Amino acid sequence: MLEYTITLVFSTSADMNKMTSPLLTIQNIRVQYGCIDALKGISLDVFQGEIISLIGANGAGKSTTLRTVSGLHTPISGDILFQGHSIVHTQADQITRLGLIHAPEGRGIFLNLTVLENLEIGAYARRSSRREIFQDYEYIFSLFPRLKERRKQEAGTLSGGEQQMLSIGRALMGKPRVLLLDEPSLGLAPQVVNTIFSVIQKVNKEGTTVLLVEQNAYQALKISQRGYVLETGEIVLTGKSSELLTNKKIQEAYLGC
Repeated sequence: MLEYTITLVFSTSADMNKMTSPLLTIQNIRVQYGCIDALKGISLDVFQGEIISLIGANGAGKSTTLRTVSGLHTPISGDILFQGHSIVHTQADQITRLGLIHAPEGRGIFLNLTVLENLEIGAYARRSSRREIFQDYEYIFSLFPRLKERRKQEAGTLSGGEQQMLSIGRALMGKPRVLLLDEPSLGLAPQVVNTIFSVIQKVNKEGTTVLLVEQNAYQALKISQRGYVLETGEIVLTGKSSELLTNKKIQEAYLGC
């Protein structure tokens, strides 16, 4: 197990001001599956405009963390704050309405519905006109042109990469303040992975904060500002992504170096 923490250092006053008010805070949350501790009191902060990477091996608790934030699991202790307010006992649909939107591992799209129908479901929590929703379709199609070509196809006929694009596109239709992405590159061809990560960077630059769970540690740390390393339900290392990329323990454990 990795046994030390990198101290974060921010060099400008703008950085310091940014870091005083987290958009999303996880405070010492514990989650159990039966008698097994899936999360053992983890804490992390996500600030407006960041991409934060949460990396670790299978079974470390990464997906459980996102599912707890989005209201699919309830912690047995600890708290989750969004814009300073506790959401730990808030229903999942209400959390979506607040702007915390989850693109789950495994995509979770409706296979018997068309691409357009899946995208429309992504906007269900919004109070938007049809015109605004149609404009957002075009935005999603600008990010993923392949979806426009297949907009009338049932989602079950799409390739794995196209289904992942649709999963992310559907989440973006909800206008997230924080986009929770769970293993967006899993099982995809390298060219599709590059497309997915380019889109993550683009939507982040346009103002969407991202909490990214990803087994491809190199890709995740390459596009994020900070990272957390999770092992068997505990955060064992945190720091700037650039520091984690050069950390020998991280390189040996997760980067194949």
